[in-house]
Amino acid sequence: MAGKQIFDDWPERYDRWFETPLGKAVLASERELIMALLRPEPGERILDAGSGTGIFTGAFIGRGADVVGLDISFAMLRRAQQKDASLARRVVAADMLNLPFRDGVFDKSVSVTAVEFIAAGRAAVAELFRVTRPGGIVVAATLNSLSPWADRRREDARHDSASVFNRVYFRSPAELLALAPAPGETRTAVHFGKDAPPSAWERLERQGQEQASERGAFVAARWQKK
Repeated sequence: MAGKQIFDDWPERYDRWFETPLGKAVLASERELIMALLRPEPGERILDAGSGTGIFTGAFIGRGADVVGLDISFAMLRRAQQKDASLARRVVAADMLNLPFRDGVFDKSVSVTAVEFIAAGRAAVAELFRVTRPGGIVVAATLNSLSPWADRRREDARHDSASVFNRVYFRSPAELLALAPAPGETRTAVHFGKDAPPSAWERLERQGQEQASERGAFVAARWQKK
């Protein structure tokens, strides 16, 4: 983990975006999907890999789960601890490609919008499987290459050499599923665009969910470890 990490300069900017009206709507859709797939239960031991500033970690803890948050960026973890002192003993600085845990120690493992910054996606998901017990659940979520949001991010990145999206590996639902050694399921969320009026966000999201569209900006996969 030597050297500066990709999100070391982002903690406050990251959280501020999720406090905007659009950010709040995006987070609500993403969180609803992750909760539906992960189904955290009281007392379950859960790993949140790529936990960042704790946006999802806190939600899992709120369900009564025993959660460990892990991120490669010390700056993101510091921000999480500043926001919620209870996270001080719950976060670990480490690389997803080399998780510092024994095999099968978690009931469930989840990673939200971290694997897109890892070229070796299969190795990252394999680590999530390794630390999850047999019969446990693994959930990974990423940015969807089939979404209009991905097209826009690619275009913006072409005009900005410093953009974080120049270092992203967008993946489709099928490509995300293929990262795991087991059959699974995928669902997408965030079916509204930045240009849609706020009054239409809820309707567009509901439409996308009802149609089981694969073009939502956010795609999540769920697997059960054999």
